[in-house]
Amino acid sequence: MEVPHRDVHTRRIRFTYPAGSLRRHYVDGDLVMSHVVAVLSATFPPGEDFFVRSVRRYADRVTDPELQAQVRGFIGQEVTHGREHVELNERLQEMGYPTRKVSAFVKWALEDAEKRVPGRLCLAYTAALEHYTATIAECLLSKPEAQRLLGDTEVRNILLWHALEESEHKAVAFDVYRAVGGTERMRRWGFRIMSVGLIGLVIGATKLSMAFTDRASYNPVRLLRSLWALRRSPFLARDVREQLRAYTRDGFHPDDFDNTELVERWRTELFGPDGRLRDHLT
Repeated sequence: MEVPHRDVHTRRIRFTYPAGSLRRHYVDGDLVMSHVVAVLSATFPPGEDFFVRSVRRYADRVTDPELQAQVRGFIGQEVTHGREHVELNERLQEMGYPTRKVSAFVKWALEDAEKRVPGRLCLAYTAALEHYTATIAECLLSKPEAQRLLGDTEVRNILLWHALEESEHKAVAFDVYRAVGGTERMRRWGFRIMSVGLIGLVIGATKLSMAFTDRASYNPVRLLRSLWALRRSPFLARDVREQLRAYTRDGFHPDDFDNTELVERWRTELFGPDGRLRDHLT
């Protein structure tokens, strides 16, 4: 299997969150989406660690020099994502979101899975979850209405950077899985299992977070307005759902959804000569 060239490299970057820089409902003032993003951010540190372990376990079986280079970039990017989301999660915890509990649960669940299933299935889980993150990332990068939800805080910056790098390395875990002989059947079942787990986690943790940490959840007007807005969320649009479902097609590959132009545009936007995040690079 010949792997096409992809520029996947680690950026040394730091984000800061000065005291008082984030308001309670930091996603455009929206109640539900603020809790959803906090839950997702809490899953990232243990999730990225799991992705790194799953890919690294098979790294010595990758023989293609191009894929070897991409694996190194993938690991570096994922380690950096986890580190930066730990910092964000601490700020969210201080604001009242239960990010520590969510992270602890995800860490336990993934480590328990590693004890119970073969390493190749863990790699299939990783490839499936990478499809979720890349699909959401490309929705964020391609839709102005999705970007408007993020406001102008440091949360916007970290999520745009994270989205760019998820788009850059979206095929790496998938290609490693294929390179080590992963089957189509296991790949599809890995996606179905992870879909149930991820969607169930986000819905359940968001409900608990709202019920036990946020008095605004008991304001019926505020809650209903937020739920109504969620129905029109760009992240739940038909094209996003179709891209997610495409993973179960025979012969699917992440490159079936070409993101070359999108990635190049956002590399320039964020890290070009006048990029908005150049001052965040260390």
